[in-house]
Amino acid sequence: MSEVIDPPNTSSSEYEVHPHTKVVRGPKRASYDRELVHGIIDDALICHVGTVVNGRPAMIPTAHWRVNERIYIHGASKNRILASIAEGAEACLCITHLDGLVMARSAFHHSANYRSVVIYGKGEIVDDEEGKMEHSRLFVEKLEPGRWGQIRVPNKQELKATMFLGFDLAEVSAKVRTGDPVDDDEDYDLDVWAGVIPCVTQWQTPIDDTKIKPGFEGKGILSR
Repeated sequence: MSEVIDPPNTSSSEYEVHPHTKVVRGPKRASYDRELVHGIIDDALICHVGTVVNGRPAMIPTAHWRVNERIYIHGASKNRILASIAEGAEACLCITHLDGLVMARSAFHHSANYRSVVIYGKGEIVDDEEGKMEHSRLFVEKLEPGRWGQIRVPNKQELKATMFLGFDLAEVSAKVRTGDPVDDDEDYDLDVWAGVIPCVTQWQTPIDDTKIKPGFEGKGILSR
């Protein structure tokens, strides 16, 4: 597996603030706490990756996973966005959890409770077969722990057709909102309900593949 090199300041509990990672709008909601950032990344399955391709902005949603101070993504080797990043284009990765709708007494103060992370950096290709296999395992294990030992692993052609990119967690910021709506003082006397409508992601009962092998019906994993 390709060596993972941590940024120099990993001993610090917070990430260094850079000009482009400093949160300007709503700075009270900003955080550069390393543990908080890790939690937001690990709790999510999908991130959005943006860069510039042929002079135009481009973005894709994709699965991700974290190893220490690096976040990884993968996709088709010929994907134009991944190829552009592999050639040196800087990328921006965004992750967001919606935790609730904040219903205020005025239209202006309606909002959302959320946890988000923004990461800037250049991707590094995992180009050796052993590293690709290991990251295939890490990806599958994030989807469902224990799954890797039950399935066929990728063959050489599948690994060749897949690009894995890693990004150092160095230029990072988080932003979080929690709690009640914040209304103007004079609006608290209005005759209208206000509060938070919680939002959660809930996994449902697994549905069998229509071509499931006899004897495996109803044996879908539901560990989340």
